[in-house]
Amino acid sequence: MRDIAVFSGTAHTELAEEICAHLDVPLHPVRVSRFANDCLEVQLEANCRERDVFLIQPLVPPVQEHLVELLLMLDAARGASAGRITVVMPHYAYARSDKKDAPRISIGARLVADLLKTAGADRVLAVTLHSPQVHGFFGIPVDHLHALRELAAHFRQYDLDEAVVVSPDLGNAKEASHFARMIGTPVAAGAKQRFPDDRVQISAVIGDVVDRDVIVLDDEIAKGSTMIELMEHLRDLKVRSIRLACTHGLFSSNALRRLSEQEGVLEIVCTNTVPIPAEKRVPKLRVLSVAPALAEAMRRIHNGESVSALFG
Repeated sequence: MRDIAVFSGTAHTELAEEICAHLDVPLHPVRVSRFANDCLEVQLEANCRERDVFLIQPLVPPVQEHLVELLLMLDAARGASAGRITVVMPHYAYARSDKKDAPRISIGARLVADLLKTAGADRVLAVTLHSPQVHGFFGIPVDHLHALRELAAHFRQYDLDEAVVVSPDLGNAKEASHFARMIGTPVAAGAKQRFPDDRVQISAVIGDVVDRDVIVLDDEIAKGSTMIELMEHLRDLKVRSIRLACTHGLFSSNALRRLSEQEGVLEIVCTNTVPIPAEKRVPKLRVLSVAPALAEAMRRIHNGESVSALFG
């Protein structure tokens, strides 16, 4: 590919290298340094002038550090006269801050979207945003991929005759329904309520799950409290087995260990939109790669081809 330049911040260089391997282009170096006053400085160490520049940086912990790093990369590319700058953001952490559900709180998803545009982004390539309205917060084009194809390909290896896809809440039910159609199973959903102290309560499971093999699908798993609460109800309903699936495996603190030790859990499946350190991994974890999908989307963006065709 000609006239393309790919750079990565420090958030997930392993994914960036895999994407570049699929594109058969080099991953150009980025120098990130820190001044004595703790401010960051970023230098893109390859020519950007009039080139199609892609900056790969998921917003993962430490989120604020990686966000500022991304903004500085955007500013550097714009200052270097890049022809077009696309932010490849496999995980958009601020997407959860998408509504004003209490007095005097910020809507971080919209603010960060504005910051990216102001810093110089011409378009964004994202994966599984937390809610549909987040797409509309951006004042620039957004190509919004999902990882359902990768997840579906993984679960089709099993006998799904008695399987059912379960969404932890009604908000994720549409995506769960789409996934269930892809693998040919029925769908069910939990009725979830979240309290101000971040406590989660699931009052019921809507749909038939008795004596079935359950695949619980969510967009992300952080602390795992919702999954643990849901699994208590599923066990009360005498399900045969439980597999957990998500796009973004954040797995904060000891969430992976807690989930893997739950009775009936056979497998935990996520993608590599978020880096998972080796010390956090457990034997039941399966990590699927979204690098081929992101690479193909980047190729289509560069060549002016349809990205929506990837969903066909």
